Amino acid sequence: MAQAGNSELVDAFEQFFRNYCDNEVKQLAQQYPNEQRSLFIDWQDLYRYDPDLADDYLNQPEQLQRYAEEALRLYDLPIDVSLGQAHVRIRNLPDTESPEIRDIRAQNMNKLVQVRGIVRKATDVRPKIEEAAFECQLCGTLNRIPQSTGDFQEPHECQGCERQGPFQVNFDQSEFVDAQKLRIQESPEGLRGGETPQALDIHVEDDITGEVTPGDHVSAVGVLRLEQQGNQQEKSPIFDFYMEGISVDIDEEQFEDMDITEEDKKEIVRLSTEDGIYEKMVASIAPSIYGYEQEKLAMMLQLFSGVTKQLPDGSRIRGDLHMLLIGDPGTGKSQMLGYIRNIAPRSVYTSGKGSSSAGLTAAAVRDDFGDGQQWTLEAGALVLADQGIAAVDELDKMRSEDRSAMHEALEQQKISVSKAGINATLKSRCSLLGAANPKYGRFDQYEPIAEQIDLEPALISRFDLIFTVTDNPDEEKDRNLAEHILTTNYAGELTTQQEEMTSLEVTTDEIEEMTDQVDPEIDAELLRKYIAYAKQNCHPRMTEEARETIRDFYVDLRLKGTDEDAPIPVTARKLEALVRLAEASARIRLSDTVEAGDAERVVEIVRSTLQDIGVDPETGEFDADIVEAGTTKSQRDRIKNIKQLISDIEAEYDDGAPMDIVLERADEIGMDQSKAEHEIDKLKQKGEVYEPSTDNLRTT
Repeated sequence: MAQAGNSELVDAFEQFFRNYCDNEVKQLAQQYPNEQRSLFIDWQDLYRYDPDLADDYLNQPEQLQRYAEEALRLYDLPIDVSLGQAHVRIRNLPDTESPEIRDIRAQNMNKLVQVRGIVRKATDVRPKIEEAAFECQLCGTLNRIPQSTGDFQEPHECQGCERQGPFQVNFDQSEFVDAQKLRIQESPEGLRGGETPQALDIHVEDDITGEVTPGDHVSAVGVLRLEQQGNQQEKSPIFDFYMEGISVDIDEEQFEDMDITEEDKKEIVRLSTEDGIYEKMVASIAPSIYGYEQEKLAMMLQLFSGVTKQLPDGSRIRGDLHMLLIGDPGTGKSQMLGYIRNIAPRSVYTSGKGSSSAGLTAAAVRDDFGDGQQWTLEAGALVLADQGIAAVDELDKMRSEDRSAMHEALEQQKISVSKAGINATLKSRCSLLGAANPKYGRFDQYEPIAEQIDLEPALISRFDLIFTVTDNPDEEKDRNLAEHILTTNYAGELTTQQEEMTSLEVTTDEIEEMTDQVDPEIDAELLRKYIAYAKQNCHPRMTEEARETIRDFYVDLRLKGTDEDAPIPVTARKLEALVRLAEASARIRLSDTVEAGDAERVVEIVRSTLQDIGVDPETGEFDADIVEAGTTKSQRDRIKNIKQLISDIEAEYDDGAPMDIVLERADEIGMDQSKAEHEIDKLKQKGEVYEPSTDNLRTT
C-alpha cells in the first residue's frame, strides 16, 4: 500500500512540474550537467497546486525530496537526456517556517525551515566523498561503502576473499561531490537591546557551493539536523543544530526583516507632508540630550543617506554619509551614538579601545569551523554593517594602524583582504558615525581647533561633516540644560516609583505630563520603518535650482583661493558631500526631487562645520588643507621661511646657525618667536633640521 502511495506522490510531482515549471525543466535538460544541475521550485507554487503536498514537504523533507527527484528523472523530455543526478531545490518558504536563528527549537529537528542572516564565515569548496570504492590489495575486489556525515567508514572485511584488508581507496571508482560550510549570523537589524547575535552552520553541496562570500545577506532553506557535542572519549547529552542546505539565495533587498504594514505606510506618508517634519525629526533623536539641533539634523540626514549612483562605465559614487563628532568629555557624544544605533534599521556599534583592524575589517582564522587545516575569512564590524550604519566611539583611543584599516572602507566602500594566502574583496557599503575627544582630552580655547584633532588627515578628509562640540560655560544655556537634565531624571524617577513602589501614590497623569517633555516626537519603531521605507522607495534627483544653489556656494568659496597667496578653501570632496546631504534632505520628505530649500538647508550645515574646523586661525580664511593635509597654508609658509632663514644664517657661521640669532631674525620678519620655536621643534622631530652643537642649527 505504501508503495502505491509513493508512486502517487511521484505522479503528483510530475504533474506539478508539467503545470508550473515545464520551461524550467526543459532549460535544465539543455544545460545539464555542466551549466545547471538543479531545478529550483517555489514553495508558494507547490502550495497553490496541492496544499497537502506542500505541507508534507515541510514535515518530511527527505522522503519528498526523493520523490520529487524521482519525478524529475521520469519526466518526459523532448531530448534524450538523463537527469540522473539533478537536484530539486525548494525556496521561498512561508513566514511560519522562517524562524529567527535564536528561535530554533527541538521541534524544528528534521523539518524544512528557512533562515535569514549574514554570512560570517565560509570555508573553501572541497570535494567530499559520497561513496568510497575500496580496492582489496589481496584479491582486487572493489568494496563500495556509502559515506554518511561523520567519520570515514572503512570495510570490515573484503566481500571477495573475506579477509580484513589491507584496502586502498580507488578514487576513479569513488563518487565525490563539492562541499562547503557556511556560518550564518542573525542580521543586526533583527536584534534589539544589546542581544548577542546567534549563528547557525549550514552545509551545502554540489552546485550551490561557492556562491556566497562573508558579508552577504542570505536566505537559506534546508533541513535541521543535530550534531553531538564533545569528542570520541566524552560524548555530551547536549546537541548542536546544523542545517543541510537545499538552497541559498543572496538577499539584495535592504532591511528584509522589517514588517512595514499598510497603516505604517499611511502614517509615514502623512508625516512626510507635515510642515515641521525636520523639527520633528530633530526632536526624535536622543530627546534626553539638550540642544545640538544642527548635529541631530545632520545625524538624521546620515540615517536617510544620499542616493548611490551606478554610472554607465561601471564606476560607483557612494551615497552614504560619514560624520565625525569631536568634542569635550560629558557632552553626550556616546549617548547620541547609542541612540542612532537604536533607530538605524541596520547598525553595528563598536568602541575604539576594544577594536582591532581585523575586528573592523575581516580576520583570517584557523579553527574547528574549517577543520583546523584551512584558513577561513571572518567578516568584521564594517562588513556586518553593510547597507547600514557603523557607529565607532572613542576613535582617538584606537591605535593609528587600526584606524588606517578604515580608509578604504570609507571611500571605496569595500575591504580588500590579503591574509594567510586569501585574497578577497568584501562589501562595506555603510555610513560611519565616529566620535572622538580632542588631543588633550578637552579643547584648549587658545589653540586652533584643527591642531587639537589627533587623527590622520587621510582619515579626517574622508568625513563629509565634522562637528566640534565645545563645553563653554554660559549662564542661560547652563540653566536650560540643568532644567532639562533634572526634568529627564524626574520623569525617570516617577516611572520607576510607579513600577517598583506600588504603595506610593503616583498618578498616571503626572507621569504622562513629565514624560511628554522627554519623549521623542516620532516613536523610535515608526522612525526605523520610516527610514527603511524612504531608502527603499525614494531616489530623488536634483532640480536646476538646487544644483545652482550648491554650485554657487562651492564656486564662491573657491574664488577666495584664486589670489596668489591664498589657501585653497575647499576641495571637490565637499561638493560631493553637499550633493549627498541634499539628497538625504529630500528623502526625509519622501520627495522625488531635491528642491532649492534642501540645498540651502545643507549649505548652512556645511558652512557652519567649515567655520569650526576649516578656517585658518591665523588668517581667518577658509583653508581645505587643515583637513586634507593637516597643515595650514600659513603654517607651510612659516616652515618654508624658517628653513630658508636657518640655511641663510648657517652660511655666515662655522658651527651652524645660532638659535638666538634665528629667533631674532624671525622676529624681524614679523614671525612670532614662540611660533618660530614651535616650528623649529617640529622640524627637528622630522629630521629636517639638526643641532651639531648645543643651540646651533643646521638644515639637512
